[in-house]
Amino acid sequence: MSEGAIVQVAPGVHLVHGSDTNWVVLSDGDAVTLVDTGYPGDRQALLASLETLGHAPEAVVAVLVTHAHNDHLGSAEYLSHTYGIPVHLHEAELPHARREFLHQVSVGQVARQAWRPGVLPWAVRALRSGGKADVRMTRPQPFPGEGALDLPGRPVPVHTPGHTAGHSAFHLPEAGVLISGDALVSGHPTSRVRGPQLLPAMFDAERERSLAALRTIEDLPADVLLPGHGPVHRGPVRAAVEHARELG
Repeated sequence: MSEGAIVQVAPGVHLVHGSDTNWVVLSDGDAVTLVDTGYPGDRQALLASLETLGHAPEAVVAVLVTHAHNDHLGSAEYLSHTYGIPVHLHEAELPHARREFLHQVSVGQVARQAWRPGVLPWAVRALRSGGKADVRMTRPQPFPGEGALDLPGRPVPVHTPGHTAGHSAFHLPEAGVLISGDALVSGHPTSRVRGPQLLPAMFDAERERSLAALRTIEDLPADVLLPGHGPVHRGPVRAAVEHARELG
């Protein structure tokens, strides 16, 4: 792992920077919840991040996935098949994870935006990392209950549709942390602005729902944001949401 790739934000809560995408490791003693898995090409970095934090893959008791895009779902099937780890998503995201359909930016959409600074270099990296690889899941599962899940970190799923139909953030009330996935990010290689923001519109399945989902998270008591893309953001979630709205 490169220096600074793993950032501890609270006891047992670590954000890990992969190749343009983040994942989160929640640990409680020897047990781990993994939130997202990066691109398929991030697999060795994913396993290395667990090792650096003192965990074998067998320590992962569950994988929670914010949404089924390749850069978040990348190694979920591998972890499920190789280690028998259950992988959970929102019920509306299960058929997406099985690839009964695909709500993901197309090559054509990216090509039409290739003139924008940062888009072409990002697209090349994404393809090399497995952005178009077949990462479909055979047995994705819905979240095992409502409210705080009985898993390391006690994450609370929060349905935030728009980026995809079943996109979910995860609130960690005890730590004051919100794992926001792609519902609210703090940067992206295709964006010229920094700080809390929505992803560029080409990445969202339904932009209006993405904007509406901000209302779902703005009142959550959290002052640390762990996004799917970009660095850790510190400050009240409400202020982060307001900043994102101002950017549009």
